[in-house]
Amino acid sequence: MTRRVALASAIGTTIEWYDFLIYATAASLVFGRLFFPSDAGLTSSLLAISTIGVGFLIRPLGAVILSNLGDRVGRRAMLVGTLSAMGVATTLIGLLPTYAQIGVAAPIMLVALRLVQGFAVGGEWGGAVLMAVEHAPRGRRGFYGSVVQVGFPVGLGLGTFSFFLLALLPDEQFLAWGWRLPFLLSAVLVSVGLFIRLRVPESPEFERARNSGELVRFPVWQAVRRHPRSVLIGLGVRLTELSWIYVLTVFALEYATHTLGIPRDLVLAAIAAGALLELVTVPLFGAVSDRVGRRPIYLAGSVAAAALAFPVFWAIDSGDPIAVVCAFALGMAVGHGVMYGVQASFLAELFGANVRYSGASLGYQLAAPIGGGLVPVVATYLVADAGGKTWPVSLMMIGFAAVTIAAVWVARETAHGTESTSTAPEQAWAERQGELEAS
Repeated sequence: MTRRVALASAIGTTIEWYDFLIYATAASLVFGRLFFPSDAGLTSSLLAISTIGVGFLIRPLGAVILSNLGDRVGRRAMLVGTLSAMGVATTLIGLLPTYAQIGVAAPIMLVALRLVQGFAVGGEWGGAVLMAVEHAPRGRRGFYGSVVQVGFPVGLGLGTFSFFLLALLPDEQFLAWGWRLPFLLSAVLVSVGLFIRLRVPESPEFERARNSGELVRFPVWQAVRRHPRSVLIGLGVRLTELSWIYVLTVFALEYATHTLGIPRDLVLAAIAAGALLELVTVPLFGAVSDRVGRRPIYLAGSVAAAALAFPVFWAIDSGDPIAVVCAFALGMAVGHGVMYGVQASFLAELFGANVRYSGASLGYQLAAPIGGGLVPVVATYLVADAGGKTWPVSLMMIGFAAVTIAAVWVARETAHGTESTSTAPEQAWAERQGELEAS
């Protein structure tokens, strides 16, 4: 049962991340010209990349509303709803007319649909990983949580690979209709995902909490009130891996293709290679964390990310095809994948079952506007301001790594049964306070 639930959660998450991430690829490659035409190329690029950010800005609101419902009515219902909303919004993006066809209404509708995507994904992650983690044996939560996390690189790889194939089209055809196909494919993928998710049983830990009458009326408020430290830790530990993946797949994609003139098919192939490597690093380090703990693995990943900050961009700036592929692949597999593999179990184990959806989702999604929304835009501006040099971006990434290292350092180890297992928030809070005083 555990394997079936984890696989079902991973498949649904793959589809949802595919939908969310193909937008970032399209925004980096074509949306500036199609929806935000401008005589200044930098202006078009900034406007297009900024629309990626609105999806991240709305994600905390999605987390608040949908996770609150997830802790009240169940994980399964929220997962079906988020996947449906994401699929409809993504398919409609593929049908949108351009600025040349309907004027300013085109970017307005594009942003509105991006908001729907962001709202949906705000409630997706928490439910998906909790279904796997709460079905898993205590000693295997790291591994089964990481199986769901694999949905991110798989969704990224599928989306990137589809754009890689379409990038082989002549530029005129790619701009006219080629970019739409990955969005329209979402309708088929979502139908498959819904069929799978409707066959998955509810989380046993949620069922126990509901049957024992331990659910609370406002889980989000209880998570913030009783577990503020854990929420802030979740925000801190996310900053580096989130910033790394979007700096590479949004900023660096746009920078390499438009500023350096590196062929877009080469860069897309490099990102796809990184996604493939993450299929190894994500579950590997999730499994290792079951043995050695969440904190040591997360600390190692954040230190590695800081160490890669300059070499990755030096390699991209070189323009050498092998160096470019290695930069993207290593940056994704190590700078992102090591931490991402541990993240699901680490954040989930910080909270009791009746506020776990809310608490884990808040910590996870509060970092989204910064790491995913602002960082690519800020990176684009910093490089332009530095005359095309990437050293300010490298320094920014080292700064984020320092924040993550500090957050992991003050966090408790949760891998060996020390997490808050009580479903009563007051008891969980008392236990945590006792542990902190003892330490």
